[in-house]
Amino acid sequence: MATAFLSLGSNVGEKLENLTKAVHLLAETPGITLQKISSVYQTDPVGYEEQDIFLNIAIQIETHLKPEALLHVCLQVEEKLGRVRLFKWGPRLIDVDVLLYDDIQMDTEKLKIPHPFMQERAFVMLPLLEIAEEVAKPYFIEKQIENQGIKRTNFQIKW
Repeated sequence: MATAFLSLGSNVGEKLENLTKAVHLLAETPGITLQKISSVYQTDPVGYEEQDIFLNIAIQIETHLKPEALLHVCLQVEEKLGRVRLFKWGPRLIDVDVLLYDDIQMDTEKLKIPHPFMQERAFVMLPLLEIAEEVAKPYFIEKQIENQGIKRTNFQIKW
C-alpha cells in the first residue's frame, strides 16, 4: 500500500457539499482507504482572482493504485460531479489534485509528483501541514504563502 496526499477545492455552487461528495466518491473507490481529512479552509482565489472564494481540504489516503491510476480516479470524480474546465485557474465545481505519493518523484505530461505548485499555495500547504506535518515540512516555505487570504473554518467533512 502506498500513502498519497490529495488536495480538493471548490468555489462553485454548494462548495462544502461538493467537497463532501468528492471525499465520499474517493472513499468508495476500490483500492483507496481514507486515512485523514484536514479542516476546511476558506481561501481567496489564486491566479485568476475575479471569482468566488474557495473551500479547500487535504486528505491522506492509502492506496493500491499506481500514481497514474490514482490521477485517473481523481479526474473521474471531477467528471462525475460535473466539473467543466473553462480556462486555467478558473472557477471550478471541484478540483482534485495528487500532491504526493509515497517518496515517488515523477514528471510526465499528465502527472507531476510532487505537485509542482504546492509550495506556492497556502490552500495546499496549510491543510497538508495540519494532517501530515512531517511530510509537509520539507515543502513548506512560509515566505511563498504569506499574504495569501486563507482561514480555517468550523466546517467539517463527514465521512
